[in-house]
This record gives sequence, structure tokens and C-alpha cells, in this order.
Amino acid sequence: MNKMTIRDIDLKGKRVLVRVDFNVPLDGTTITDDTRIRAAVPTIKGILAQQPRYVALMSHLGRPKGEPDPKYSLKPVAPALSALLGVPVAFAEDCVGEAAEQAAAALPDGGVLLLENTRFHATETKNDLDLAKQMAKLGDVFVNDAFGSAHRAHSSTEGVAQFLPAVSGLLLEKEIDYLGTALENPKRPFVAILGGAKVSDKIAVIESLLGKCDTLLIGGGMANTFFAAQGYATGSSLVEPDAVETAKGLLAKGAGKLVLPTDAVIGDKFADDANTKVIEVSDGTPEGWGIYDIGPETIKQFEAHIMGALTIVWNGPMGVFEKAPFAEGTKAIARAVASRTADGAVSIIGGGDSVAAVEDAGVADQITHISTGGGASLEMLEGKILPGLAALKDK
Repeated sequence: MNKMTIRDIDLKGKRVLVRVDFNVPLDGTTITDDTRIRAAVPTIKGILAQQPRYVALMSHLGRPKGEPDPKYSLKPVAPALSALLGVPVAFAEDCVGEAAEQAAAALPDGGVLLLENTRFHATETKNDLDLAKQMAKLGDVFVNDAFGSAHRAHSSTEGVAQFLPAVSGLLLEKEIDYLGTALENPKRPFVAILGGAKVSDKIAVIESLLGKCDTLLIGGGMANTFFAAQGYATGSSLVEPDAVETAKGLLAKGAGKLVLPTDAVIGDKFADDANTKVIEVSDGTPEGWGIYDIGPETIKQFEAHIMGALTIVWNGPMGVFEKAPFAEGTKAIARAVASRTADGAVSIIGGGDSVAAVEDAGVADQITHISTGGGASLEMLEGKILPGLAALKDK
């Protein structure tokens, strides 16, 4: 990564404005998963160690409709962050204007302030430069540590970097280093695993990975469209008719690299009490039944590829693992990736569902790197430039 980080700039006495990703799940005012808050702590502590005037943190949360909505307030994050940092965290009722400026001015030296949800302003997602300029009033230096939003050109990610010296936080640096190295200079064999529901969402990712990896394993609902492209009956499985021709093209392009399931777990309904059976994919799926997971033979084949890998990138589950009868494929792959990592492979997992899957399988702590950004990870896998990263100062 050739961007400046908080290590490359003097922050002593400076007002440091930091874009973090505190888009955490809430049950009322209770945070149900604080992974993203914990991920930002090293950057915040790294800034505080340089004795800044203060640290002001901004983030979005959820999808409010461009106006204040108590349901999406970041207020519950302040005490959670305070507990993790071991210092008081003040809260401002807005991310710009008088409320924010007065709260920042009132901070003691080395104080920490959490600003209210940036998306309470309708123009934030339009990368409005007037809003970005107001945000920039709160800082002398801008630090972007929100990998999960780095693929968005918003006022708080790309816009504000036009008004302040802008550098990367440690989390953003780590994400770019892991994903960048995996894609540009991987230890080989490099095995990519793609799952999830739709081929159409990942056409560019598949095309990009086919040019970079040694083997591409495809599972999840997206595999069904490939089965249809091969002329196999798919019953009531999720298939994208509009993507069948594209799938045919990808099969031709990926010959020798692209590996599809050979057997599948089918169910007579999508439910915990579904009747299930294992079929050979080439035999076709009966009417009224749908494919919901990879089968035992496919698990063995995929495991064999994983066990030979030195770099593994995984995005998307192998089946609808939320339902018990269809969870084994995803969990087996998670265990295989963890096992191979213990033997020296580098494993990188991106995307909310894949992260949930490794946590479900109890192996999250055995993965080299779990990405905090689903959409940003995908866009990096596609080979796209992330606007939030491009806006930072080069070394």
C-alpha cells in the first residue's frame, strides 16, 4: 500500500478527524456485535499515543432516510467504545455545525468525541462538498479507517479528503495489505471460493479472479445458474434465467480453473423441518425440490483443493446455512480453511455471510484475516479502485 498512514504524519497537538466504520447491529440500544468497534481501537490508540489536541470520530449507522432517526443514533456506541479504550468518550448530537463544533472545543487535550450518524444528512451519500467542508472544520488532519465504506465516494469518506491532509488508519492499511497482496502477489496455489445467491452480483469478481487464481470453487445459490447453463434440471432452485448465457461464457473462460459442485443437498422446502436428500447434480433436481447446499462428495473435492492451497480467499456461503439441514457444506469449508491456515496458508474471508459462517463454525480465530467490509472486499476482488482509498495522500 503506497498511501500515508498515521505513522507517517505528526499528530501532536492536532485536531484529528477520523472516519470509522461503526455500522454495528443494534437491538434497541444494545450492540449485538461489537467487532467493528474493536477493529478501530488500534488506530484510535495509535493516534492518542501521538498526543493530539483531540480525536473526533464519524461514522454512518444503518440506512436512515437522510434525516435524524433515533433508531439509527450512534449514541449507544460511545459507552461501548469508552469501555474498550479505557478513556471517556463524549458524544455530539450532530456530525457538523454548532453542536459538533462546541462539543469538540469542550474536549480536554487528548479527548475523544463520537459524532452523530453522518447519514442523518441527506447529502452525505451524494458526496456533497459543502457538507464535507463543514466536516473538515473539525480537524487539522483526516484519517480514513473505514474499509467497509471505502468503496463509497461520500462526503465523509472521499469529500472531506479534499479539504484536509488525508491518511490511512491501521485497519484500512491492514485490509488493503491483505487483500492487495492476495490478489497481486499471492503465494501459490491460490484458491478462491465464491458463494452466495446470485451470479449477476459477482460476474466481475469471477472474471477478475479467473485471471488471478489457480482454482475457483463455486457454491451457494449462484452455482444453480451454472447448472442451468450446463443443461441440468434445477427444479425449484434459485436460478437467474438472464444470467444463464453469461454463465456459459464463464464456464468456457474458466475451463480447468472453475470447479462446480458435483452433488447437492436438496430440500422439498426452505425450512428447518424440510425433507432432504443428496443428488448428483448431473441427474437433475426433481420438480418441487430445490438445491440448498453442496453435497458430501463436493465437500471432499473442495477440501482437497483447499488443503493444497497457500492462499485462500473466500466470499459467500456454500448454501443457506441459516437453516440447520443446509448448513453442513458451509461449516465444512470453514473448518477446512481453518485447518489449512494452521498448516501455513494465508486465509482471507470477506463478506458478512462468510464471516457469520466462520463464527458459526467456531473457527473465526483461526483465520488469517477477516475483512470488515463486504462490499469493499468485493470491489477489491473485482480489481476496482476504492474512492475512499484513492483520496488519501501517497507516501
